Amino acid sequence: MTVQSKTFALGGETTVNRLGYGAMRLTGQPGNFGPYPDWEGGLALLRRAADLGVTFFDSAWAYGPETADRIVGEALEGRDVVLATKGGVDKPAPGKIVVDGSRDTLLRQIDRALVNLRRDRIDLFQLHRVDPNTPIEASVAALAEAQADGRIRHIGLSNVTREDLDRALTVAPIASVQNRFNMAETGQNDLVDYAAEKGIAFIPYGPLGANPMQQGARLEARQALAWLLQRAPNIVVIPGTTSINHLEENLGAWDLV
Repeated sequence: MTVQSKTFALGGETTVNRLGYGAMRLTGQPGNFGPYPDWEGGLALLRRAADLGVTFFDSAWAYGPETADRIVGEALEGRDVVLATKGGVDKPAPGKIVVDGSRDTLLRQIDRALVNLRRDRIDLFQLHRVDPNTPIEASVAALAEAQADGRIRHIGLSNVTREDLDRALTVAPIASVQNRFNMAETGQNDLVDYAAEKGIAFIPYGPLGANPMQQGARLEARQALAWLLQRAPNIVVIPGTTSINHLEENLGAWDLV
């Protein structure tokens, strides 16, 4: 197999290691609600990832809510890494999800994420879901406003269709698409290739499938990550783990490409 580039330039200018880290699991209760109970252990895990060369860390307002952003911000303050988060979705209580892609909500969440991530500018801010009550053009226009005034560097989208992406692109450049995609769930194949044609990163969530902790040998997990890395040069993989051992094993996926 031909080894593809191990990096990708978000927005054509922000280079990241294509093996990143997803912070969704650094929360407390099932359903990604509450603070991660082993806070110091989480800090050590994130710092170890950065020490091993991970340069892209993905989080979201809804993870916790806010607590994933906070642990990422505390762990990686002052580090030369790329921090991504998402907004437009809130989890005010366990089992409750609120989708709100309005301008006021997005700008409020951006301002709060700047504090939580301990950054002067957010490298990548992604619309977590399309709000059925707010045209995607209006949501992206709000993100473009924050981009213009320097609060965010790049704009991304999550849980979108090709039509959503095309509509968003009429408003502002889009640096990333984050949809569910893995070896067993390949319904996004066409969007992966479309994004690649446009120089847009595709960030698959659920990279190990529905039951990553039940896949048996760790080799299978690395094979699943390697498949994604080989699938297209614009794929940036964000496996999440709370184990330093598994983190180190995941980063060996390039050896299988």
